[in-house]
Amino acid sequence: MPTVRETFNNDVLRLRSLSTLSSKTSGLTIPLTSTPRVALPGGSEYHVTLGYGTPAQQLTVGFDTATVGATFLQCKPCAAGAPCDKTFDPSRSSSLAQIPCSSRDCPFKACSGPTCTIAVKKKGAILLNATFVTDMLTVAPSIPVNDFRFACLEMGAHTSDSSSGVLDLSRESHSLASRVVLSPNTVAFSYCLSWDPSSQGFLSFGANRPERSGHGVSYATLRRNAAHPNLYFVKLIGIIIDVFDIPVPPSTVAGDALVEVHTTFTYLKPDLYAVLRDKFRWLMRQYVVAPSSGELDTCYDFTNLATIEVPVISLLFEGGASLELGVEQMMYFKDRHNIFSVACLAFAPVPVYAPGAAVIGSLAQSETEVVYDVLGGKLGFVPNRC
Repeated sequence: MPTVRETFNNDVLRLRSLSTLSSKTSGLTIPLTSTPRVALPGGSEYHVTLGYGTPAQQLTVGFDTATVGATFLQCKPCAAGAPCDKTFDPSRSSSLAQIPCSSRDCPFKACSGPTCTIAVKKKGAILLNATFVTDMLTVAPSIPVNDFRFACLEMGAHTSDSSSGVLDLSRESHSLASRVVLSPNTVAFSYCLSWDPSSQGFLSFGANRPERSGHGVSYATLRRNAAHPNLYFVKLIGIIIDVFDIPVPPSTVAGDALVEVHTTFTYLKPDLYAVLRDKFRWLMRQYVVAPSSGELDTCYDFTNLATIEVPVISLLFEGGASLELGVEQMMYFKDRHNIFSVACLAFAPVPVYAPGAAVIGSLAQSETEVVYDVLGGKLGFVPNRC
């Protein structure tokens, strides 16, 4: 079974690599399920179920705010001997249309045939076909999205989890988020990631602003990043731990922070992380220290204790938003149903071999509705929503 270090390395690879919906979708909310990661039992993967093609083939997919700019599905034909029960079958869809290689909607500059297709070969044998197509996407029971573009990955394609693909929610013009009708009173989308797999979260499109629905929300300013224009960045300007402001020079927090769903832990610039870690260790000095777990280097053994007190950490962002983290959001428990066990501070420094912005991971976001007000240029946090 993969270790925490291997999961951390997967996070690093993740960081390194980094038409309109009908008006009937206003306020559309679909269930979001949480599944424990096989490689990281205290972490989760998040999925929704959507219909692809005509008639709709119901497939469970992950969703991602930080894709390279495409929704993708595992499609038939599958590799010999590979499981094929969770794949999309293009031959069964009457509404599927090919994208020409010459089209502006084809991202493959290396395609050479009539359709937007590339093949990965080894010694003349095709290992994987990738074909961009358009088809009907059905959200919830009966909300259609016509001409939805996605990549069909055939042959040896597979996802990192048990799902059938990944739904793109980035700023890319073909993403589902970009197809939502926006008004001054609505937001593009929002989600709430449940910390407990036995509870259900949600993914919502075109909903009213949370303040119009009576929910308390704080907003951060959405920033543009020239190197990654499709992604969602905010500016981290400070951290409060317990009642203490961490005295960090402004230059340390001047970089952008990427808000990410598929990265589990939260990664800070090394000098900022060092200040947070040292203050946390000082406040937790009464507890028994446990060995590091992979790159999580601040761990404690709470076994046989009756109570524990963990200092609250709040992340502060440009624009006035704050994200307050409870024990479940700031600590990694391998057994999330037993806090009286070994736990680690779920923060790490951005590694030198995967340089880039800080990252606000999924664990820190859990139980909070994260609101993407793209039209207003803001990202909001509504606490305790799932």
